[in-house]
Amino acid sequence: MKMLGQLQESQRKVEEAKTRLANEYLTEATSDKLLTTKVSKNGRIKELNIEDELLEDKEQLVDYLILTLNKALDKAQNEFDAEIENVAKQGMPKIPGMGF
Repeated sequence: MKMLGQLQESQRKVEEAKTRLANEYLTEATSDKLLTTKVSKNGRIKELNIEDELLEDKEQLVDYLILTLNKALDKAQNEFDAEIENVAKQGMPKIPGMGF
């Protein structure tokens, strides 16, 4: 029963971490700062800022959007995964033979 309680507690902490990460953000920008984005650590785009001069070149704008958004979302996913793994490991019961 104690192990079941530990697993339930671990699951509760994972859910709390997911909620917290939905409200934590990171920012990514192009090297020239013409495009910046802010995404939550659960992978939702919060803000997208485009400087006026970038609006004059559709091809460059599309390239910047793809590169910057993918980079930001990759970072967010990596941070999300690392945090959830950390929280889950902390709450796992010590089971002989399991490498936690």
